[in-house]
Amino acid sequence: MKVVTGVVGNDIHVVANRLIELSLHARGFEVFNLGVNTYLEEFFDAVVETDADILLISSLNGEAEGWSREIKILKSKYKNLDNLVMVIGGNLVVGTASPETIVPKYKNYGFDLVFHQVDLNTGLDTLEEFLKERNK
Repeated sequence: MKVVTGVVGNDIHVVANRLIELSLHARGFEVFNLGVNTYLEEFFDAVVETDADILLISSLNGEAEGWSREIKILKSKYKNLDNLVMVIGGNLVVGTASPETIVPKYKNYGFDLVFHQVDLNTGLDTLEEFLKERNK
């Protein structure tokens, strides 16, 4: 499966981004890493260009919410993305908040899977289980 990944907005956490890429590769995914400081339009353009199955956005500086609020509207401007699996993970808020409030908020924005302060392997295990269930 093809995955487009990168760090959203003005976030420059290069090391975490590279770890995500390496972990995805190790699990057999074909990865297109857009790097850091990536705008949402760039993610969707890359999904269309690569015919990706998964969009995995990360954020570690906590500012992802500001970038993610309009993701449904943006996604609707692109054709044939109904089956795209949308994932976001990292530190998804500035300050503190519980996953019980963060996860539903991001799902309402349009993400299928939301991982707030979840370790990478646990998140990728959950993604793989999600994909297995979806493909039954």
